[in-house]
Formats: sequence, C-alpha cells, structure tokens
Amino acid sequence: MEFKATDIAAFLQGDVVGNGDIKIYNVSKIEEGKPGTLAFLANTKYENYIYETQASVVLVNKSFEPQKNISATLIKVDDAYKAFASLLEFYFMAKSNLKTGIEQPSFIHESIQAGTDIYVGAFAFISKNVRIGNNVKIYPHVFIGENVSVGDNCILYSGVKIYDDCIIGNRCILHSGCVVGADGFGFVPQNDGTYKKIPHVGNSILEDDVEIGANTTIDRGTIGSTIIRNGVKIDNLVHIAHNCEIGANTAIAAQTGIAGTTKIGENCKLGGQVGVAGHINIGNNVHIGAQSGVSNSVKDNETLLMTPAFNIKDAVKTAVIFKNLPQLREEIIQLKKDVKLLKSNK
Repeated sequence: MEFKATDIAAFLQGDVVGNGDIKIYNVSKIEEGKPGTLAFLANTKYENYIYETQASVVLVNKSFEPQKNISATLIKVDDAYKAFASLLEFYFMAKSNLKTGIEQPSFIHESIQAGTDIYVGAFAFISKNVRIGNNVKIYPHVFIGENVSVGDNCILYSGVKIYDDCIIGNRCILHSGCVVGADGFGFVPQNDGTYKKIPHVGNSILEDDVEIGANTTIDRGTIGSTIIRNGVKIDNLVHIAHNCEIGANTAIAAQTGIAGTTKIGENCKLGGQVGVAGHINIGNNVHIGAQSGVSNSVKDNETLLMTPAFNIKDAVKTAVIFKNLPQLREEIIQLKKDVKLLKSNK
C-alpha cells in the first residue's frame, strides 16, 4: 500500500509543509527513518533526529518550529502522537481486511452461523452452534468451542482457545495463546488429603472493544459469568480468575493476577505483577502501582503502592523511613549508649 503525503494530511486533518506528492510505503522511528517511510516527532528530546532523518514524511505538532533545515516533508497536526496512533490503526485495519476466505485444512462445523468477509486460517477448529459476526479474522490453530458467539470485526490470533458457551463482543482482539473460559482453580480438600474438583458450569463474557494479550487466561465462572466490560485492555501473561468482573476501560499490565469473585471498577489502572486477593471490591478510577499486593477492598479514586498495598502518601513516607533504617539503627544504638552513660554517672 502507498499513500501520498496529501492523502495522509487529509485523513489526519493536518497541514503539509513541503512536497505533498511524495509517496509513503511504511512507517519508521524518526531515528531509524528511511526513504518512503513516515515517522513522528512528539517528544522534544528527539528533536535533533528530525534534522538528519531519512524518513520522507514526519508528523509534528502544529506548535513545532524548526531550528535548522529539514529535508523531510512535514505534516503538522494538533497532536502528533495521537495522529500517528490513528494512522497506525488505519494501516493495520486496511492490511488485516485483505485476509478473507477459508484456508485448508481447517474444520468448520456445518451448524455454524457466519457473517460476511470472514477469514479462517489453516488448522483452525470451529465447533457446532458457533456464531461468528462480519469481518472476523480467525488465524491458524485457533480453537472455538461449542455455542460460542464472536461479534463483528474481531481478530483471533494464532493459538487462541475459546471454551464452550463463551461470548466475545464486537471489535475484540485476542492475541496468540490467550485462553478464554478455562475452569477456575476450584477444589474441595478431602479428609484423606486429596482434592475433589468443583465443576465450572458458567462462562466468560468479553464485551465490546476488549483486547487480551498473549498467553493471558480468563477463567469461566463456577456458576454465572466472568465478565470483562467494554473497552478493557489486558496485557500479556495476566490471570483473571473465576467470576471476576473487570469494569469498563480498565487497563491491566503484565503478570497481574486477580483471584476469584473480585470486582474491579471502571477506569482503573493496574501495574505489572500486581496481586489482588479474592472476594474484594476495587472502586472506580483506582491506580495500583507495580508489584503491589491488594488484600482488602478499595474505595474510588485511590492510588496504592507496596505490599500490602496502601495509600500512596503513606507508602512514600514508609519508603523513606525504610531507606533510612540503617542510619536510624545506628542512632538508636548511640542513644542507648548515651543513656547508659548518663545513668552510670549519677
């Protein structure tokens, strides 16, 4: 695919400075720019690269004023970073939509209901009574269990596994190796020291515009549903246990684990390696720093750090005290000596 600078400017509602007829075939980092590529400059600490980049076109903020000559054509926009993200999204969707048709060998049960313009890669397995929406891309080695529903414009990358009865909304992206609807970690200890498995008869529901990272697992409900609400973004290697509910537009970073039956509110942000105990409620707009451990319910608008996690102001004070512990220890030892000396002199 190729685009003229004027076409890109029109799409982004930007202004061209330079050769508007120059053609773009790909994108690049500004420091690694090559002819025929488009780069962007949003952070001023990278400004020196714009004067030497080989990229043909560079997106810049409208406020940018060059201090030297620039060989590249500029497209001035309100926000270069957001404009570049929009452009990448357009490029990605245009590229993805090129894939259609059914590759062989693959298995598709005769009972499925499928929309238009779907793509099914080789070795994919689609079970009976599955519903697939329009413009869905199912890459090789995907497994879709019985009675699953997949909405419009979804992308299921290679190796995705969706167990029976699960529901995937519209415009969802599931990356390679993620598993939706596996059994939760439910076992009853027996008198002889063994464990009896608890059957999980619920399902997992992903609402619209959800993105799930590679090798992330979302367990099905024991009874009822595990629910991932609209717009949630989940990184790689995250575990969501049975009957959890993740509120709309919440973002969860890699290696986070959320125990069963916990509810997380809307617009929350969880850093990497956060651990959340089961059967608690976390409010809306809560931020939890990386490697924090949350064992109790959290009110709206809190920011938490450390393990056990607590309010950021107290966490910072605690961190300062902890850092100074060796010095404080020496001072206490000296004070004990001084007190002992004073007593001996009485």
